[in-house]
Amino acid sequence: MGVPTYIHIIRKVLGNPFARLALSSLSFRQRMKALEHFYEGTYPKSIRVAFGVKTMELVAKIAENLRGVNESNVRNAFGNPAVRRGRAMVLRSLGVYGVTVPQKLIAPFLVVRNYTNMCNLRCKHCYQNAGKPLPDELTREERLDVINQLDETGVAAIALSGGEPTIHPTFLDAVREFHKRGFYVSVATNGTTITKEKARQMKEAGVNYVEISVDSVDPKKHDDFRGVPGARERAVEGIKNSLEAGITTGIATTLTKMNLDEIEDMVELALKLGVQRLIFFNFVPVGRGKEILSRDPSPEEREKALIKIAELMMKYKDRLMIATTAPQFARVTLQISGGKIVAGTHFTPPDLEIASHLAEFLGGCGAGRIYCALQPNGDVTPCVFFPYVVGNLRKRKFRDIRENSELFNLLRDRDNPNYACSSCPYRYICGGCRARAFNITGDPLGPDIGCPIASAMAKMASKSF
Repeated sequence: MGVPTYIHIIRKVLGNPFARLALSSLSFRQRMKALEHFYEGTYPKSIRVAFGVKTMELVAKIAENLRGVNESNVRNAFGNPAVRRGRAMVLRSLGVYGVTVPQKLIAPFLVVRNYTNMCNLRCKHCYQNAGKPLPDELTREERLDVINQLDETGVAAIALSGGEPTIHPTFLDAVREFHKRGFYVSVATNGTTITKEKARQMKEAGVNYVEISVDSVDPKKHDDFRGVPGARERAVEGIKNSLEAGITTGIATTLTKMNLDEIEDMVELALKLGVQRLIFFNFVPVGRGKEILSRDPSPEEREKALIKIAELMMKYKDRLMIATTAPQFARVTLQISGGKIVAGTHFTPPDLEIASHLAEFLGGCGAGRIYCALQPNGDVTPCVFFPYVVGNLRKRKFRDIRENSELFNLLRDRDNPNYACSSCPYRYICGGCRARAFNITGDPLGPDIGCPIASAMAKMASKSF
C-alpha cells in the first residue's frame, strides 16, 4: 500500500468522528495489541481493543473501495513489530491532532540515545567532545528505566550513538532489550570495533541498521579528521563485516570544505562496498566542531553540494539510497526536478514517490518534533547537535518533558512569527537546520545561515539598519 494511498485513506477515515475517537482513545499497548490482532485476523476479548481492530478493518475496507487495495496487503503492512510500533504511534497522533502540516506526533518517531561519552577516536567535528565517560552517566538500572519510559511513550525507533556505543560493556544488553520490545534498532558508530564476531553479536542481539562514518576516500584525510591512524581501514572492515553478518549498512559522511569535491567518489565507494545507504551529514559547529568553523561550507558551496547529491540520488535510486541531513535538500530536489520530487528528510524511505508525498508531513528538520536526543546522563535535547537541555530523566518523566517543553512546542510551530523561516514558502518541507541556527546565532528559532535564502535575507536586513 503506497503512501499516497495511505494518506488519502487516513484523511477519509478521520472524517469519521467515531474512527478518530477509536484511534485516540486506546493506550499505546492497546493500539499495539489491536494492530497485532488485525495482522493475525483474530479478535481479542477486550472490547476496547476489539474496537481498535474494527477501526483497522474500516481502514482496510476504505482502501479496497477507494483504491482497489487488497485487504491482505493492508494486514501484511503490520507484520513487523517495529512497523507496528511506528504505525500505532502515528495512528494515535492522527486521532489526536488529525492530519497537520508538518504532522504533529504524540511521541518522537526516533530517539537518538547517546549511550556513552567514551570513545576510541578524537574526531575534529565531534558534537559530544567525546573521549572519557562522563562521571554522571546513567547506571544500569537507570538505563533500563529509560527503555521503559520510551516504550510506554510509544517511540518507534532508537539509534544508539555516543561517543562510541559499541565499546560500552552494556551495549549489547541494551540492543537486546530494545529489540525484545519491538523497537527498530540502529547504531551510529565509527566502525573501528566491528570485527566479524562483533557484527555477528550485533545481528543476533537485534540491530536492524548500522551507520558507519567514512569522511574521505583518502585514508590519510579520514584518519587526520578522525584523529587516529588506521581508522579508515578499520571502518571499511567494519562495513564489510556488518554486511557479511546480514545487517543493513550505511555510510555517514560529514560534509566540510575538506571533502566537498569527493561527493561522487563517496558514491562510487558506497556502490563498490555494497552498502544500502549513503548519508551526507550537514556540518554543525558544536562540541569540537566549533574549533573547525572555518571548514564550514559557504551557503553557495552547500547549495552546489546539495544539487550534486540530488542528481546522484536520482541517478542511482535503484541501487543506493542517497540522502542528507541538510533540510534544504527538500527545496533543492523540488526545484531541480520541476516540482516532481521532494526528498524531505534522511528518515524518508528510498522510494522517491513516497518521499515526495511524505515531505510536508515530516517537515524537514525534525529537531524536537519527530525526533530528539538523550544524553549519557539523562539530559533531553532537541537533537544531538543541539545542546539545549529541556529536562533530565532523573528528575522528570520523558512523556512530561516531551509534551510540556516550551522549546519543543515552539519547534513544532512553523507559522510562529518569531520563527526565522515563517515567511519562507519552503518552511513546511525544510524549516532550516535548528541546530545550526542555535549554535551560530544563539537563537533556536533564528536563521540557518547555511541556507542561501536565509543568508540573503540576513544580508538584506543588515543593510536596512
